[in-house]
Amino acid sequence: MLAAMPPTPPTTPERDEARIRDRGDACPGALRLHAADDGRLARLRLPAGRLTARQVETLASAAESLGDGRISLTSRGNAELRGLTEGCGTELAALLTEAGLLPSPTHERVRNIVVSPAAGLDGLGGPEVQLWARDLDGLLCAEPWAAALSGRFLFVLDDGRGDVAGLGGDVTLVAVEPGSALLYVGGQAFRVGGDDAPRAALAAAGAFLAAAGEAGNGAWRMRELPEGCAPDVAGALARAGITAEPVPDRGLPEGAPLTPGPLGPASLTPGPLGPASLYVLAPLGRLTAAQLRALLPAEEVRLTPWRGAVVVGATGEDRLAALASSGLITRPDSPWAGVSACTGRPGCAKSLADVRADATPGRPGPTGHPAAPAHPAPAGLPVHYSGCERRCGHPHGTWVDVVATADDAYLVDGAPTPRTALPDAVTTARTTTTR
Repeated sequence: MLAAMPPTPPTTPERDEARIRDRGDACPGALRLHAADDGRLARLRLPAGRLTARQVETLASAAESLGDGRISLTSRGNAELRGLTEGCGTELAALLTEAGLLPSPTHERVRNIVVSPAAGLDGLGGPEVQLWARDLDGLLCAEPWAAALSGRFLFVLDDGRGDVAGLGGDVTLVAVEPGSALLYVGGQAFRVGGDDAPRAALAAAGAFLAAAGEAGNGAWRMRELPEGCAPDVAGALARAGITAEPVPDRGLPEGAPLTPGPLGPASLTPGPLGPASLYVLAPLGRLTAAQLRALLPAEEVRLTPWRGAVVVGATGEDRLAALASSGLITRPDSPWAGVSACTGRPGCAKSLADVRADATPGRPGPTGHPAAPAHPAPAGLPVHYSGCERRCGHPHGTWVDVVATADDAYLVDGAPTPRTALPDAVTTARTTTTR
């Protein structure tokens, strides 16, 4: 088993997070649709990012018949349908329910469970986290009180390789050895048995809700609890009948952990994954319905927090070539790799620019200017283009922060940059190693 990495706060603070919440959580879901400039938006929670072949087809069909024909992948391995028609909610809910994508209408927004996507496929880490995710999802949906969690509350289950442990989970489980897990919650750490890990995660979420109620600040996330209002995780575990050993100093096991790279973990890059799987990335985090269907046949598909898809049961150069021909990213040196963007214009009213066009490698330049060069291969930092200061969908950790300020101007890591100089500025920022 590989050494685990403890959860760490993101390098860049959450710029759009308030510490006192005076309203309910309006995060969109599969049933609570968000009104955007390009139509309605539905966000589907997919625990562990997992989709069966039938569910892949259902999403593709829903995108074509009800939306704009595309599926957006989120930084939590979830999926979004955009451009949905007015009044399609009932039909969409029926499609999702029939495909097993909506097991609980009351809990559908709280099923935020990110899992090491290569667990059990490449010989690294422990495969049990995938089973933990299934059990935790069932436990969440079965508890009426769990529906009170925010749609932003996040469970992270790391198989020990350290790929998702640093993604800012509110409750994080790390497999450290067969039959054992470390539970990290609000600066506290406990060692629990592997069989108890899903129940321990649920109990920790309950402790958060109790602490948030006492704090009275409407906290949605663990980090929003005021100082002195730490959740009573030890008490919650004891009441659940779970044997837990407090671990001082966050319990970092000995040994060097594998740390995330620009595209996610160092062991997960586009191309073959283990003996019987492939990994691909979606250009700018968005798939057409045809590209989603191109992932089939597959035993299952796992969407990742790095806006990619693990195709379980797919092998061979021919299959990889077919995925590449559909427009998916199959090579780590692709100029598309490591580049992400928010929706931008015209889909979002708050956006100041068509950031997806400006993020496209080799895009045509403004009138009178040559075409912009492609971004370099992602040997350096990831880059995220945002249409406004909210920075929706930005990655965790350190990234090149590109924010639109007007039609022809951006900030690149805070430096004013005209649109015509954007490619060179981003190239320089991505390859700078001192951050």
